[in-house]
Amino acid sequence: MTQAADQDSGEAGGHEATPVLEPPGEGPPPEPPPTVIAEGICMTGPWGPVYGPVDLAIPTGGLNVLVCTAGTGRTALLMTLAGRMKPKSGKLTVFGARRARDIFAISGLAGINGIDTVSESVTVRDLITEQLRWDAPWYRFIGQADEAELARVCAPVFGELPLPPLMEYFELLSELDQLLLRIALANTNRPPLLVVGDLDFVASDSNRDALICRLIDLGRNQTVITATVNGVTNHPVAAQIPVINTDRAELVKMQKLKG
Repeated sequence: MTQAADQDSGEAGGHEATPVLEPPGEGPPPEPPPTVIAEGICMTGPWGPVYGPVDLAIPTGGLNVLVCTAGTGRTALLMTLAGRMKPKSGKLTVFGARRARDIFAISGLAGINGIDTVSESVTVRDLITEQLRWDAPWYRFIGQADEAELARVCAPVFGELPLPPLMEYFELLSELDQLLLRIALANTNRPPLLVVGDLDFVASDSNRDALICRLIDLGRNQTVITATVNGVTNHPVAAQIPVINTDRAELVKMQKLKG
């Protein structure tokens, strides 16, 4: 066979070599999209502006701290993020939900006076029993809570901290235990989003550190949002987000200057 014939035979029966692609390098996984996206949300009341406009992009998971002035504006903003209030204007998306009722269904809210305020003359057992009855179908009988139900409701929130005594009156609990119990009652169904009123409720530095640690732990399986005036130090929070336009007095002053 001639050299030309060999070449023709190779072209007819052979195949082009397939290039070998190098496997892509293992880089960091892509960050998940934000849990909460707020675009220019505003709230007004009978006496003028309450907060806004506010823009937010809160990441998914972990403890996320909003750093802003305390007052009605901040409280109303937290309630809005949990679907308990509807912004007057702007756009709010929480885990893809946009209607307040849909956001409500996937959010827990604790530590907001007037929303989950607890009567001082009730026991821990009373509170847990009431919450279990609220969570259960109407036809199911729920008896008085016992130690097992105390652990089931409170242990995920209290963690390694001692659980409150079942027969203790709420008013006799420490400020830390009071807030942790309110969080536990709001978190029985483990919603994707948990909003906790504010870190400033707890005055003691050691108790505040313990509270932050517990919220960080809850943030392993949920997205947790809280607020404080001065921010958080020495704790691995997911994000600290400065928020403007939550001071109602300043907003009213600005409105008068514009008007």
